[in-house]
Amino acid sequence: MSCKPLRTLGCSPNVKTLRLILGDQLNAAHSWYKEKTPNVHYVLMEVRSETDYAPHHIQKVCALFASMRRFAKALESAGHQVTYIALDAPDNSGFEGNLQRLIAEYGIERFEYQWPDEYRLDQLLQRMDLGIPTEGVDTEHFLTKRTELAEFFKGKKTYLMESFYRSMRKKYDLLMVAGEPEGGKWNYDGANRKKFPKNVVFPEPLEFAHDVRDIVEMLDREGVETIGNLDEERLPWPTSRREAQEVLDYFAEHLLQQFGTYQDAMHTDDWSGYHSRLSFALNTKMLHPLDVVNRCIAEYRKRDDIELNQIEGFVRQIIGWREYMRGVYWAHMPDYAEKNALRADRPLPSYFWTGETKMNCVRHSVKQSLDHAYAHHIQRLMVTGNFALLAGINPDELDRWYLGIYIDAFEWVEITNTRGMSQFADGGIVGTKPYNSSANYINKMSNYCSGCHYQFKEKTGDKACPFNSLYWHFYERHREEFGKNPRIGMAYRNLDRMDPEQRAKIMQRAEWVLENIEEL
Repeated sequence: MSCKPLRTLGCSPNVKTLRLILGDQLNAAHSWYKEKTPNVHYVLMEVRSETDYAPHHIQKVCALFASMRRFAKALESAGHQVTYIALDAPDNSGFEGNLQRLIAEYGIERFEYQWPDEYRLDQLLQRMDLGIPTEGVDTEHFLTKRTELAEFFKGKKTYLMESFYRSMRKKYDLLMVAGEPEGGKWNYDGANRKKFPKNVVFPEPLEFAHDVRDIVEMLDREGVETIGNLDEERLPWPTSRREAQEVLDYFAEHLLQQFGTYQDAMHTDDWSGYHSRLSFALNTKMLHPLDVVNRCIAEYRKRDDIELNQIEGFVRQIIGWREYMRGVYWAHMPDYAEKNALRADRPLPSYFWTGETKMNCVRHSVKQSLDHAYAHHIQRLMVTGNFALLAGINPDELDRWYLGIYIDAFEWVEITNTRGMSQFADGGIVGTKPYNSSANYINKMSNYCSGCHYQFKEKTGDKACPFNSLYWHFYERHREEFGKNPRIGMAYRNLDRMDPEQRAKIMQRAEWVLENIEEL
């Protein structure tokens, strides 16, 4: 598709209804597209409000724009009437300005849109006064309604994901036998915590090679600030439903058999492991979650080399975790974006933007993110997120970083993971305890500690891993919040049993780490 500044594709002067398609609403199966009618016109637009609200990864911006342009072309080829407004269109004036212009130009009598997944866009569209009847409709993507999780946990202070996940398994009859979980257990997470063996041969991820030089040149001309790295002739991410299906098939056929076992493992020689890398395609709605889990369950059913723990762990991520996080978002926004229960206020260290740190685990996780716009959930939760939690990093700054650097990061799923699961800034809505650890966990699940400048076993001294002293310092300074939490009792008992002199040295080391955090 030729993306001229403003191009109307097959437009009829009799158009009466204008429908807006956002960049993360590329659902070709939506009921909107079942019929072609001369009085319905679609519009997709690239706008600065979406490129500029966070410092986005260059791969994220390019993948979104390339996917939007292919989607518009596919709609046109199917006989629909489409206007595509590129970022550098001379008369591109943002969402409302563009809509007003098209309404006037084509005599539009009605405006329709699919409900945005981000609160700020939802509010923007609700506040718009376009002077014509306006209606929002469902995106037909998620398995739950916006309010469903809040209704499920009505009256509860804390939301327990496991109980929600079980209800979803039952509702959609996934891995169920006569109303009971297949295998007799709901959750096989205990089998999914293995480190990569020393002789591991890592699978190659399925990648594409999209030439996006035209998009990169446009971003440069328009002064859009981005982060990260990209070979602009080889954008590796799927930009159409067909390509997304290829990635899904590749995962089911080549990676699923080891996904569960090694889903928490990390290694310096690998960036994707056995992970599906489907989150971008899912979050832009190129794929439907039920299609994804059913495809993988079908593969599990027909093969002997895929064990139950592999498929259960994957199904839990898609129909449990993903739907759960979206439900938390809509139950607690807009207040959720302001939550900072632990009063964290330290600035984000500069090496989160460069990877230039002596901490090998942080260096590798950040540099991988800059190179690939991707890190899997344990790298995000137990390396970068863990460090930020222990160091007391301001969740506002961390939100901005996570939202920008990852290709799959949209606020509805990013913020609940950051402020909830990762930083405990929500005070315990998402999790009943903080997800944190000393260096011992990182060493257990990776090879990061091997060859690191710091010693993962040491708690004090110049070579002591910063995670160790910060771990104990975190619990000491937050004793009021967690001292009576039964899930953390062991940590406080160990802390209180420490030799007083050793404990003082650990706290002293932690204070030095915090005071010199930019030098780590």
